[in-house]
Amino acid sequence: MAILSPRLRKQLTNRLADLLLLGIIVAVLFPIVWMVLNSFRTNQEILTTSALLPRQWQLRNYVDLWQQVNFGLYFRNSLIVCGTTTLIVSLLATFSGYALARFRFPGADLFGLAVLGTQLIPGILFLLPLYVNFIFIKKRLGLPLVGTNVGAIVLYTAFFLPLSLWILRGFFAAIPRELEEAALIDGCTPFGAFWHIALPLARPGLVATAIYVFLTAWDELLFAWVLDVRTIPVGIRLYVGQYTNRFDLMSAASVVATLPVLVIFFLLQRQMISGLTAGAVK
Repeated sequence: MAILSPRLRKQLTNRLADLLLLGIIVAVLFPIVWMVLNSFRTNQEILTTSALLPRQWQLRNYVDLWQQVNFGLYFRNSLIVCGTTTLIVSLLATFSGYALARFRFPGADLFGLAVLGTQLIPGILFLLPLYVNFIFIKKRLGLPLVGTNVGAIVLYTAFFLPLSLWILRGFFAAIPRELEEAALIDGCTPFGAFWHIALPLARPGLVATAIYVFLTAWDELLFAWVLDVRTIPVGIRLYVGQYTNRFDLMSAASVVATLPVLVIFFLLQRQMISGLTAGAVK
């Protein structure tokens, strides 16, 4: 057997890597394509056919989507809950992460480890105690947290803040202190150095953190279902009944719920790339 030359061996390796990458892309995209195609089928066709394309393309599912369940309410609640949670978590994590990265105070390392350690505890363990505490707060203080957007915002903020803080701490710690020291020498205040120097350079981390918080909150079902918060995952779950499952409406609802996320992701992705470039130039 002839021994392959290094150049031919490299080309063969590259082609195999391309085939592997293509297979991964197909495996990832196929469920999404299948979901979109099912949104144009009837429920009976979904259950009986194995054809790739629908026999008859229809838009009726997207009309029934809003009539069978008040899907507009669930969509609006998701935007309110996820958007507010993202803003609060991003704001708190930015200041807290910068403080942990730049300032030394007693217990700073222990606090950082404790924050990271909270992510080791499964969220399901908090479900029952959290529900009981929300009921207790309602009885004692009159503040309704079960079945309201406020309760979901409080819950998601507490869940996503620790990891977001740790992510932004790493971004701020990677920024050279000399840049802020130079700004202080030029007459900038400490907050001005943070606002004009550290924050723009950490913008890629801030955008990545915001994307993580928004997407995770957007897809969360378990706590929203138990706390009776009417978000999109709960609305999609209502199409699963005791005697029948409306897979056609579920697919249409999934498409509608996915489109805003794709738009937001691509917009923020562009800002992330521009933030990286700006940081390199500065």
